[in-house]
Amino acid sequence: MTDLLLWLHIGFAIFALGPVTAATMSTPRFIRAKDVNVLRYLHKTTRVYAIAAIGVFLFGLLLGREYLGKPYLSISMTLFIVAAVLLVIVDRDQITAIRVLSNENPDDDAKVQTGRIAALSGMMTLIWLVILALMVWGDPY
Repeated sequence: MTDLLLWLHIGFAIFALGPVTAATMSTPRFIRAKDVNVLRYLHKTTRVYAIAAIGVFLFGLLLGREYLGKPYLSISMTLFIVAAVLLVIVDRDQITAIRVLSNENPDDDAKVQTGRIAALSGMMTLIWLVILALMVWGDPY
């Protein structure tokens, strides 16, 4: 059972976190290009893979239930929740950017959303990398 949980945890991490990171990191480029169709696609991609990323947390929780008192696991879980909150903010900013750029008003260029999405997606990426380091070098035994 442990092997299955490990495979599911790693599989969800690869196939959910990678695409959601790529979608959020690409969003500012397409806001600057004012390509609303691609922004809609990136927003949908962000939502789908953000929901799938919950599987990473759940399978990791089931896998590490014996080690929940270990600092590396507590820190990783806390960081994952912080990254999830940042992802919710990015999702909101993507919606706002789509709405603003769909208005046809040349004064609205969604610069606020561009900067915030770029910063938050960069922070999320760093958080994923810190969690990866903690999982690799943590002491589960």
